Amino acid sequence: MTTAKGAARRAALLDAAETTLATGGHTALSLRAVADTAGVRLGHLQYYFPTRDSLVAEVLARILQRSLDRVTEIPSARLDDTVQLLLSQQTDEQLVRVFVELWALAAHDEATAATLRSFYRQYAALITAHITTHAPDLSPAQRHARAEVFIALMEGSSLLRSGIAGTPSAETDEVLVRVAVGVLRGEPRVGGELGGHRG
Repeated sequence: MTTAKGAARRAALLDAAETTLATGGHTALSLRAVADTAGVRLGHLQYYFPTRDSLVAEVLARILQRSLDRVTEIPSARLDDTVQLLLSQQTDEQLVRVFVELWALAAHDEATAATLRSFYRQYAALITAHITTHAPDLSPAQRHARAEVFIALMEGSSLLRSGIAGTPSAETDEVLVRVAVGVLRGEPRVGGELGGHRG
């Protein structure tokens, strides 16, 4: 049975692991590095996470569950607000760096890749539900395809808007929001002319 103190210590160690992942990359995510970041003895860390694999699995699960919770809480009534809320999360450079490292780790680790695929399936299901509300005439396959395109837009834009590969601009954000909302609404010509004005 986990005590409140034990849960708090475990959470602090996972916080340290996320910091290590964001600052040092997935190759730096060793038990000793995390213990150093947390300011604890290696044995203390191993009491909670005996192996690197057990630590990585729990860090991954916590990060992805937190992200799914954020998507679940998004109201579907105002699509502009939905997109703006997701974009606002991209200003958290550490969070974006953590996801970049998870993608890199998944390229070399099948367990991580499988967990990420499960996460994106759940993410797509949540977005598909939003699309179903606003575009009920689309077929299930069309809704799913649009959900995946929407996720690709959001994930790709995170690199450009977080400061890692670029910086946000009002002009780009205006086009991005218009295209993303068009995808969610099931518009046949999403975004129209990307650089043009609203008709």
